[in-house]
Amino acid sequence: MTRQLLEVSQLHRAFGGLVAVSELSFHVTDGEVVSIIGPNGAGKTTAFNLITGVYPPTGGSIHFRGSQVSGMALHKVTDLGIGRTFQNLRIFPNLTVRDNVLVGMTRKNKASMLTACLRLPAFGREEARLNAEADRLIDLLELRQVESQLARNLPYGNQRRVEIARALASDPALLLLDEPAAGMNPAEIEELNNLIRRLRDEFGKTILIVEHHMSLVMEISDRIIVMDQGRKIAEGTPSEVRESPLVVRAYLGAGMV
Repeated sequence: MTRQLLEVSQLHRAFGGLVAVSELSFHVTDGEVVSIIGPNGAGKTTAFNLITGVYPPTGGSIHFRGSQVSGMALHKVTDLGIGRTFQNLRIFPNLTVRDNVLVGMTRKNKASMLTACLRLPAFGREEARLNAEADRLIDLLELRQVESQLARNLPYGNQRRVEIARALASDPALLLLDEPAAGMNPAEIEELNNLIRRLRDEFGKTILIVEHHMSLVMEISDRIIVMDQGRKIAEGTPSEVRESPLVVRAYLGAGMV
């Protein structure tokens, strides 16, 4: 039986006199891929920032797995099982691909300070466990050939993969991807399409996406939420959203999907 993983209710956020998100309500069910679309300035990334604790809301509520997470600090939200990427890449450019992934596992490291300092057997077992998990993610994201390279030296598409791998390193139940296809060429977008499907179908991840590439959104989404000027103006399946005159007027435009 499916369960409701994320519940956003009447979410509101204002920056001074500017209302960025207003009365936003939606849910994400376990195992879904849900996309949020809308024109620039619609409030999509702000909604992500509210869900993940970057900003506290000025109204409304956010529940994850039935627990209130509104206003909770980012690291606590991560500990509860929400991982994310950012609109602008956030990787460690001077670390290798492998080290970027291992950094994402820091909060999963069960070795105590004393165990690590004395290099006790328990530390070795934990180090081996984390490296095995890093291997799994490196293979999943097809980064094996570049795992020893500095992240700054990679093509943009691979840097995006590194960021996704690091977000997955905390083993989130809900993964938020903020414009993951930005800057990618058509071949890379198709690879991203396949990756998102694998994350859902093979690894059981529930995924919430903000994205501007309509072909990608229409192919991978179970449901789509449309925002405009901080408000939700439509919600439904890809076909329902595609056929909505309100959505076409507000964002999509004739011939875009």
